[in-house]
Amino acid sequence: MTDQSLLTLTQWLSPAFPLGSFAYSHALELAITEGAVSNGASLETWLTLTLQKGGGRVDAWLLSMVVQGADADEMAALAEALAGTRERWSETYEQGAAFAKTVAQMGGVAAPARALPVAVGVAARALDLPVKTVISLYLHSFTSNLVSAAVRFVPLGQAAGQTVLSNMHSVIAQVADEALAATEAGLTTGAFAADLMAARHEDMDVRIFKT
Repeated sequence: MTDQSLLTLTQWLSPAFPLGSFAYSHALELAITEGAVSNGASLETWLTLTLQKGGGRVDAWLLSMVVQGADADEMAALAEALAGTRERWSETYEQGAAFAKTVAQMGGVAAPARALPVAVGVAARALDLPVKTVISLYLHSFTSNLVSAAVRFVPLGQAAGQTVLSNMHSVIAQVADEALAATEAGLTTGAFAADLMAARHEDMDVRIFKT
């Protein structure tokens, strides 16, 4: 593992990278509005299930397979098929398109717009990094963005938000480790509450987040 590669991946997955991730809540906005998430403990439960059973797990497995050489177009089609709602698909596709565009503008290899974990996986193939490191940092970025949304919208204090994120490190490590052996046949999702929230979110009268 080289310092240069690690710094590059950190830059790609940082809040400063222009993906517009701050505009997406992964259905968390409706969960907060309806009281399902109202404090640090309930946020931690929501995030844990999202990572172990929902979108976080799906992203980790897609990312793992792509970094390890799976056909990117096939994985992009699989990502679309696994998106449970229109909002979930627009969330991952729009950020993936922004990622691919920015990497190309920075001098990287031009790539078509694809779901975010697929786009990151394609770019990360050129980095001298362990697959688990790539997955772990991706999931940390994914989780950090949702914590930031909760800090702004619950509202949750900054210290409480950072405590939740710190508590999620062991879950992130577990999900990343399991994703190393990812296969198409084993890729499932079961975060039904999050999917239902995402399906209903687009009908909210007033929304702060796009998803």
